[in-house]
Amino acid sequence: MRRRPLLLLIPAAALVLVLALAGIATAAGHSSARKAASKQAVVTTRKTKLGTILVNGQGRSLYLFEKDKGGKSACSGACAKAWPPLMTTGKAKAAGGVNAKLLGTTKRSNGTQVTYNGHPLYTFFQDTKAGQTKGQGSNFFGALWYVMGTNGKQITKS
Repeated sequence: MRRRPLLLLIPAAALVLVLALAGIATAAGHSSARKAASKQAVVTTRKTKLGTILVNGQGRSLYLFEKDKGGKSACSGACAKAWPPLMTTGKAKAAGGVNAKLLGTTKRSNGTQVTYNGHPLYTFFQDTKAGQTKGQGSNFFGALWYVMGTNGKQITKS
């Protein structure tokens, strides 16, 4: 029986370790995504330099995507990673100055997304703190992104 040099085994072992860690990270990500989507979403308001806008339960700004039509999301894949949809189980809960009659939902392949006045709602990955509006007026994934006012209309000022 011929023995393999130890140096040839090290890259193979490193590759196995990297793949195992990637699998653990992916499983953890799917677990946290399921956990996040297994809660009733809360939509409330916050005063910002743009005016009073809709935010999620953690105070993160909520955006609409002008490419969405007929209450259906046009944002998936890489788009949904940059602009995570506001997901919920059941009806979303209105708080603050949110008009509960304007809250609704739309189906996605991975669950139920919250809508407001018929517009699917999203957060933005660069808004890492409550009240940030770094996505305002951005033109990504084929259309513009705007925060939404309590009247259900986009706020277009920068």
